[in-house]
Amino acid sequence: MSHLFVRRAAALASASIAATLSASALAQSSAITLSGMLDTGVYRDAAKVWQVGPIQRSQLRLDGVEDLGGGLSATFALSHRFDSGDGHLESSTKPFWYGESTVGLKGPFGSLQVGRRLDALYSLDWEFDPWANYDRVASPAWDLWHTLYPSDPRGNNGAAEYGRLNDGVFFDSAPVAGFSLHLSGAIDRDPADKGRGRGAAVRYADGGFSGVLARQINRRGDTVSFAGARGTFGDVTLMGAVDVSRSEGSTARALTLGATYALGWTTFKAGWGRLRVDGRAAETLLGLGAQHALSRRTAVYADLAFKRIAGRDVTLPGVGIAHAF
Repeated sequence: MSHLFVRRAAALASASIAATLSASALAQSSAITLSGMLDTGVYRDAAKVWQVGPIQRSQLRLDGVEDLGGGLSATFALSHRFDSGDGHLESSTKPFWYGESTVGLKGPFGSLQVGRRLDALYSLDWEFDPWANYDRVASPAWDLWHTLYPSDPRGNNGAAEYGRLNDGVFFDSAPVAGFSLHLSGAIDRDPADKGRGRGAAVRYADGGFSGVLARQINRRGDTVSFAGARGTFGDVTLMGAVDVSRSEGSTARALTLGATYALGWTTFKAGWGRLRVDGRAAETLLGLGAQHALSRRTAVYADLAFKRIAGRDVTLPGVGIAHAF
């Protein structure tokens, strides 16, 4: 009886291997990539409470592409974020595939995606901040940009979402003479909405220089206008951005400046920003940081921020380690 079981198990294993090889032969034009980042640090927040967790963001991502022929490819992306300090979801209000859940087509025209993703502005603005709008301690962008503009006021199970559209369509054109067009729009609309969330951005990139102009409006009627520029001169990169967001009669204006200096495997960062809401000073920030790459995937870093928020001065230090895979 045991010999019969072994023979049947061997036969099933052979059939499974054959099927796998056959599927592989048919799907040589397909690929699935697993990537992500684990980031954990120790930092003090604006309430002067010490925290352990991601200073940047920890995420797990799956990307797939299939060659359809004629220069056309099918794509999908799934991205999940979590708190590396305790292993929980980043937020109880956010969906599991918080970062992205899209399927689409890619070709000589650019790419077209449907699902949940960063909108036209948020997918491009990171380039104009020394910390890529990805650092909760020292980044001026993190604190000051898009203050009155949630991409979807109810995008996270009723809570506001800053950055992503649900049930959206996203188009990113191929560059022409350095210029590319980026569009995003939501399909769904509730009777109480003033309109569908939508946005457009134009990016120019040539050598060491890039710039973006963007304009968006959400379902509630809030708007944001953004302009950013960046230039690299040897080991030094300089950048700046102006952001104006409006909501229900209030206006927030943010100005940020930043610089990075690459010295071997170490990158030094500095950023300054000022936010005014309805003409009154809301926050001023000076951020300093250094990141040292231990390898192409692993880095340690230290941040220090000086913030004046509503007339109150706070100092935020933080140190962390990040591993990308």
